Amino acid sequence: MVDYDVTEGGDVFYILTNDGGAKDFKIVEAPASAPGKENWKEVVPHQQGRLILSHMAFAGHLIWLERFAGLPRIVIRDRNTGEEHAIAFDEEAYALGLQGAKEYEATTIRFSYSSMTTPGQLYDYNMATRERSLLKTREVPSGHNPDDYVTRRIQARAEDGELVPVSLLYRKNTPLDSSAPCLLYGYGAYGTSITASFSTNCLSLVDRGFIYAIAHIRGGKDKGFAWYEDGKMFSKKNTFSDFIAAADALVSENFTAYGNIVAEGGSAGGMLMGAVANMAPEKFSGIIAAVPFVDVLNTMLDDTLPLTPPEWPEWGNPIASEASYDYIASYSPYDNVAEKPYPAILALAGLTDPRVTYWEPAKWVARLRDNTTGTAPILLRTNMDAGHGGASGRFQRLEEIALEYAFALKVSDKAES
Repeated sequence: MVDYDVTEGGDVFYILTNDGGAKDFKIVEAPASAPGKENWKEVVPHQQGRLILSHMAFAGHLIWLERFAGLPRIVIRDRNTGEEHAIAFDEEAYALGLQGAKEYEATTIRFSYSSMTTPGQLYDYNMATRERSLLKTREVPSGHNPDDYVTRRIQARAEDGELVPVSLLYRKNTPLDSSAPCLLYGYGAYGTSITASFSTNCLSLVDRGFIYAIAHIRGGKDKGFAWYEDGKMFSKKNTFSDFIAAADALVSENFTAYGNIVAEGGSAGGMLMGAVANMAPEKFSGIIAAVPFVDVLNTMLDDTLPLTPPEWPEWGNPIASEASYDYIASYSPYDNVAEKPYPAILALAGLTDPRVTYWEPAKWVARLRDNTTGTAPILLRTNMDAGHGGASGRFQRLEEIALEYAFALKVSDKAES
């Protein structure tokens, strides 16, 4: 499929497209009077690993938002001189949003910024002078001082040599001698990139001495379209080994220790949790699996479920392909539960979940309880009023988060905090 996104630039069009195998997109210029493909002129070439997300054109500048090496960048090109620059930021990991401007003649654009330490901010940026003006910072009613926290970005080396970005948040006074507990979050599916943005929720753990980490594993587009392709279908196991590599990196750099890491993921990220529980249970003190897609093989074999056929391009069709059957069977969390000591596990289900039916985590927990040789608790909570997104309502959702974090504190011997 060829995608196009067109923006007007006076007498020319700027076209963002993946045409010609440009999986991470390129920008071409075409005359407005004759925009056919034969008249395209490449302006921003395709570069594997640099995913161009959006673009805008103004009288004097062409700008685009891209993701490179797991981080977003806003790049500005002077249309007259061709000179380019990216807006610079001090923190090692952050999230950006590009709002642009309403007027074609504008020289000032607007963008949003946040990081794991910095609440959402809104800036005006002069593309010619490169000066920025802070317009607004999101207020945290309970109070928040960004200077009390640190945002870091490290690289974990995967089994095949790829570097997996890991974003970290911790308080400045947190000891970095491997004694701190860590909550490591991962997803890794459908090309969804997990941004290092601000969230007040995780501060409750961080204020209690935790290091909060996000593993930007394959299956997302954090490092381009190939990063997604290398974490789906017959490459799905890269997602799981990347997550384990992230845990290994946190230990090797003395942020935490094996057996002191709580892993967390939901939905397809819950599949990740089930897989790493089977592959490396000794490395985690606990696992939080929210609406976990853990009965992968049986679900993909049941084409009467309305959501199964649309999922085949992501996981494979085990009905039509023996190779897909064998590969899914080799990692499907439910099918690979074995007699071994599993860490403490909290599985969360929703009775009316149309995506991950409630019986998937129920079956998984039952099999885990039958097979574990350890004494750690394996818990199941089925919300009788919730679907795939968890409890509805602001306070009900906060109650669910509180339950997850209470579990993390308990298995990390910090329940008294």
